[in-house]
Amino acid sequence: MNVSLTERFQRITTFIFDIDGVMTDGSVLALESGEQARTFNVRDGYGINRAVRMGYRVGIISAQNQVGVRKRLEYLGVKDIFIGSSPDGKLAIYEKYLHDNNLKEDEIVFMGDDLPDYEVMLRKDALGACPADSAPEILGIADYVSPANGGHGAVRDLIEQVMKAQGTWMKWFEGK
Repeated sequence: MNVSLTERFQRITTFIFDIDGVMTDGSVLALESGEQARTFNVRDGYGINRAVRMGYRVGIISAQNQVGVRKRLEYLGVKDIFIGSSPDGKLAIYEKYLHDNNLKEDEIVFMGDDLPDYEVMLRKDALGACPADSAPEILGIADYVSPANGGHGAVRDLIEQVMKAQGTWMKWFEGK
Protein backbone atom coordinates (compact mmCIF):
# COMPACT_ATOMS: atom_id res chain seq x y z
CA MET A 1 0.00 0.00 0.00
CA ASN A 2 1.41 3.37 -1.03
CA VAL A 3 0.56 5.98 1.61
CA SER A 4 0.96 9.63 0.68
CA LEU A 5 3.12 11.99 2.70
CA THR A 6 0.03 14.00 3.65
CA GLU A 7 -1.61 10.85 5.04
CA ARG A 8 1.53 10.10 7.05
CA PHE A 9 1.62 13.69 8.35
CA GLN A 10 -1.99 13.28 9.50
CA ARG A 11 -0.98 10.49 11.94
CA ILE A 12 1.80 12.42 13.69
CA THR A 13 1.40 13.12 17.41
CA THR A 14 5.09 13.40 18.29
CA PHE A 15 8.05 15.32 16.88
CA ILE A 16 11.57 14.19 17.80
CA PHE A 17 14.52 16.37 16.80
CA ASP A 18 18.28 16.24 16.81
CA ILE A 19 19.88 19.58 17.69
CA ASP A 20 23.13 20.24 15.81
CA GLY A 21 22.49 20.56 12.08
CA VAL A 22 18.70 20.43 12.58
CA MET A 23 17.74 23.04 15.18
CA THR A 24 21.04 24.85 14.54
CA ASP A 25 23.14 25.27 11.42
CA GLY A 26 25.81 23.05 12.98
CA SER A 27 28.13 25.91 13.88
CA VAL A 28 29.67 25.96 17.35
CA LEU A 29 31.07 29.08 18.97
CA ALA A 30 33.80 27.92 21.38
CA LEU A 31 33.91 30.39 24.27
CA GLU A 32 36.81 30.89 26.69
CA SER A 33 34.58 29.54 29.47
CA GLY A 34 34.47 26.21 27.65
CA GLU A 35 30.82 26.54 26.71
CA GLN A 36 30.07 25.77 23.10
CA ALA A 37 27.32 28.21 22.15
CA ARG A 38 24.77 27.56 19.41
CA THR A 39 22.42 29.84 17.50
CA PHE A 40 18.76 28.91 17.17
CA ASN A 41 16.24 30.22 14.64
CA VAL A 42 13.40 32.13 16.33
CA ARG A 43 10.84 30.81 13.81
CA ASP A 44 11.86 27.24 14.58
CA GLY A 45 11.33 28.10 18.25
CA TYR A 46 7.90 29.53 17.53
CA GLY A 47 6.95 26.36 15.67
CA ILE A 48 8.12 24.17 18.54
CA ASN A 49 6.24 26.25 21.10
CA ARG A 50 3.11 26.24 18.92
CA ALA A 51 3.26 22.44 18.60
CA VAL A 52 3.68 22.01 22.37
CA ARG A 53 0.81 24.40 23.10
CA MET A 54 -1.43 22.54 20.65
CA GLY A 55 -0.82 19.24 22.46
CA TYR A 56 1.86 17.58 20.36
CA ARG A 57 4.74 15.82 22.07
CA VAL A 58 8.15 17.25 21.28
CA GLY A 59 11.28 15.33 22.17
CA ILE A 60 14.97 16.06 21.70
CA ILE A 61 17.68 13.43 21.34
CA SER A 62 21.20 14.82 20.97
CA ALA A 63 24.75 14.00 21.95
CA GLN A 64 25.61 17.60 22.81
CA ASN A 65 24.88 18.78 26.34
CA GLN A 66 25.04 22.50 27.09
CA VAL A 67 23.14 24.26 29.86
CA GLY A 68 22.11 27.11 27.53
CA VAL A 69 20.61 24.68 25.03
CA ARG A 70 18.57 22.94 27.75
CA LYS A 71 17.32 26.31 29.02
CA ARG A 72 16.28 27.32 25.49
CA LEU A 73 14.35 24.07 25.00
CA GLU A 74 12.67 24.37 28.40
CA TYR A 75 11.71 27.98 27.60
CA LEU A 76 9.96 26.69 24.46
CA GLY A 77 7.99 24.20 26.57
CA VAL A 78 9.88 21.04 25.63
CA LYS A 79 9.84 18.52 28.48
CA ASP A 80 11.28 15.39 26.84
CA ILE A 81 14.96 16.35 26.55
CA PHE A 82 17.59 13.65 26.15
CA ILE A 83 20.89 15.45 25.68
CA GLY A 84 24.40 14.40 26.51
CA SER A 85 23.91 10.89 25.16
CA SER A 86 26.47 9.05 23.11
CA PRO A 87 26.31 10.22 19.48
CA ASP A 88 25.89 6.57 18.49
CA GLY A 89 23.28 5.77 21.14
CA LYS A 90 20.19 7.51 19.79
CA LEU A 91 18.29 4.37 18.78
CA ALA A 92 18.19 2.96 22.32
CA ILE A 93 16.93 6.31 23.70
CA TYR A 94 14.35 6.55 20.90
CA GLU A 95 13.04 3.01 21.55
CA LYS A 96 12.84 3.60 25.32
CA TYR A 97 11.01 6.91 24.77
CA LEU A 98 8.41 5.20 22.59
CA HIS A 99 8.01 2.35 25.08
CA ASP A 100 7.78 4.61 28.15
CA ASN A 101 5.15 6.82 26.48
CA ASN A 102 3.20 4.01 24.80
CA LEU A 103 3.74 5.52 21.35
CA LYS A 104 3.46 3.78 17.99
CA GLU A 105 6.12 4.47 15.41
CA ASP A 106 3.63 5.65 12.78
CA GLU A 107 2.79 8.55 15.14
CA ILE A 108 6.42 9.73 15.17
CA VAL A 109 8.39 12.04 12.94
CA PHE A 110 12.12 12.14 13.62
CA MET A 111 14.28 14.86 12.09
CA GLY A 112 18.00 14.25 11.88
CA ASP A 113 20.80 15.38 9.60
CA ASP A 114 23.88 13.18 9.95
CA LEU A 115 25.18 9.65 10.51
CA PRO A 116 24.40 9.52 14.27
CA ASP A 117 20.73 9.81 13.22
CA TYR A 118 20.92 7.06 10.59
CA GLU A 119 19.61 4.14 12.68
CA VAL A 120 16.56 6.05 13.86
CA MET A 121 15.92 7.37 10.34
CA LEU A 122 15.90 3.78 9.03
CA ARG A 123 12.92 2.80 11.19
CA LYS A 124 10.34 1.64 8.66
CA ASP A 125 7.17 2.83 10.42
CA ALA A 126 8.41 6.18 11.71
CA LEU A 127 8.53 9.16 9.38
CA GLY A 128 12.12 10.28 8.80
CA ALA A 129 12.70 13.93 7.94
CA CYS A 130 15.80 16.03 7.42
CA PRO A 131 16.93 19.55 6.49
CA ALA A 132 17.95 20.27 2.89
CA ASP A 133 21.66 20.44 3.80
CA SER A 134 21.83 17.04 5.52
CA ALA A 135 24.50 14.41 4.90
CA PRO A 136 23.97 12.52 1.61
CA GLU A 137 23.31 9.28 3.49
CA ILE A 138 20.44 10.92 5.40
CA LEU A 139 19.03 12.66 2.32
CA GLY A 140 18.98 9.23 0.66
CA ILE A 141 16.73 7.63 3.28
CA ALA A 142 14.52 10.55 4.40
CA ASP A 143 10.78 10.36 3.78
CA TYR A 144 10.59 14.17 3.85
CA VAL A 145 13.35 16.65 3.00
CA SER A 146 12.61 20.19 4.12
CA PRO A 147 13.45 22.89 1.58
CA ALA A 148 15.11 24.77 4.47
CA ASN A 149 18.59 24.14 5.86
CA GLY A 150 19.28 23.14 9.45
CA GLY A 151 19.02 26.12 11.79
CA HIS A 152 17.27 28.13 9.08
CA GLY A 153 13.64 27.05 9.34
CA ALA A 154 13.70 23.28 8.73
CA VAL A 155 12.13 22.54 12.12
CA ARG A 156 9.40 25.15 11.60
CA ASP A 157 8.76 23.84 8.08
CA LEU A 158 8.24 20.27 9.31
CA ILE A 159 5.98 21.31 12.18
CA GLU A 160 3.97 23.56 9.89
CA GLN A 161 3.57 20.82 7.23
CA VAL A 162 2.30 18.33 9.82
CA MET A 163 -0.03 20.78 11.53
CA LYS A 164 -1.43 22.04 8.22
CA ALA A 165 -2.11 18.44 7.13
CA GLN A 166 -4.05 17.99 10.39
CA GLY A 167 -5.80 21.36 10.21
CA THR A 168 -4.23 22.57 13.48
CA TRP A 169 -1.76 25.20 12.26
CA MET A 170 -4.17 28.16 12.47
CA LYS A 171 -6.45 26.73 15.21
CA TRP A 172 -4.59 28.73 17.82
CA PHE A 173 -6.04 31.95 16.42
CA GLU A 174 -9.60 30.75 15.89
CA GLY A 175 -12.06 32.33 18.27
CA LYS A 176 -9.73 35.15 19.37
